[in-house]
Amino acid sequence: MNARIGIIGGAGYTGGELLRILINHPLVDIAFVHSNSQAGKAIHHIHTDLLGSTHLLFTKELQPVDVLFLCSGHGESKKFLEANEIAWHTKIVDLSTDYRDESEGFVYGLAEYQKEKIQSATKIANPGCFATSIELAMLPLAMNGLIQSDIHVSAVTGSTGAGQALSSSTHFSWRNNNASIYKAFNHQHLTEIGQTLTYQNQLPTIHFIPYRGNFSRGIMANVYSNYSGTLEQAKELFEIYYQDSPFVFVSDTPVDVKQVVNTNKCFLHLEVHNGQLLVTSIIDNLLKGASGQAVQNMNLMMGWPEDTGLKLKAIGF
Repeated sequence: MNARIGIIGGAGYTGGELLRILINHPLVDIAFVHSNSQAGKAIHHIHTDLLGSTHLLFTKELQPVDVLFLCSGHGESKKFLEANEIAWHTKIVDLSTDYRDESEGFVYGLAEYQKEKIQSATKIANPGCFATSIELAMLPLAMNGLIQSDIHVSAVTGSTGAGQALSSSTHFSWRNNNASIYKAFNHQHLTEIGQTLTYQNQLPTIHFIPYRGNFSRGIMANVYSNYSGTLEQAKELFEIYYQDSPFVFVSDTPVDVKQVVNTNKCFLHLEVHNGQLLVTSIIDNLLKGASGQAVQNMNLMMGWPEDTGLKLKAIGF
C-alpha cells in the first residue's frame, strides 16, 4: 500500500514542485493539498502545467496521512503545528526556516551531512537553498577538519528563490537584464551554514555576498578558502566523501546552472589558485534547494531508495 501524503501551502512554488514530483512517485498517493487562499479550486488552475496530471482540488480540510509536507512561509509552520494536532505516527518535512536549529525534535535534513540521523527521524527541517549549495561545497573540508580560515562566498540565485509573492525586485521589467546584491554578510541562511560546517566546536567565519540573477531558477555558489594541498588531493577528498551520495557529483570541467535545473543534483567543480581552493556549486533552488530535497528526506525516513521519484532530467538548453 502506498504512503498517504498531505501538503500544507500547496499553491506556492515549493508546493507546486512537490506536486510535480509526487504525482509521479511510485510509492505515494496524494491525500490532500491544503491552501487557505485557493481552497475549492482545481490544482491545475494555479499550477497550470498540471492540467491532465491530477484532478485534485485545493482544500482547507486535513486528513490523516503518513507524511505531511509544510510548504507555507517562514514562521507559518510553527503556527500551523501549534494550531493543529498531528497524529504521532505522521512524519513531517518542514520547508521553512522554523526548525532548522533542530529545535522541538526536528532533524536538519541534509542527507550528505547526517543521513543516518534522517533515516531514524520523524520530523525533518529541510535546508535552505543557498545553505544547501554552500554546505555541499564545503562539507568534505569541514568534516575532515580542513577549514583553517575564513570562508568567502559569492552566490547568485534565480527569481523563484524569492517565492511567489510579487515584490519590486521580482517583477520582469526590474529583474530582466539586471543584477543586484541583497543581504550582504547578513543572509538568514548563515546560521544553518555555520551550524553544519562547525567542526569540533570551531565555527568558521563566513563572508557571504548573495546576488539576485535575471533568470528564474538555479543557484551558482562560488566558495573559496585557504587550502594547502593540491587540486588532485582536493578532488580525491571530495569524490571519497560523496561516493555514496546519489545526487552530488564532482565535475572535471567548469559547470553551468542549466546542467542541474529541473533535477535534484548538485554539481561541484574544484580549482586551486595561489593557496585558495575554489569550489563552484550549482543546484536547482526549487529542487535540491527545496522540494526535491524534501522528497529525498521522505524517502530516507520511509526506508525507500534515496532517489525514488527523483530521477529527473535537466533542461540542458
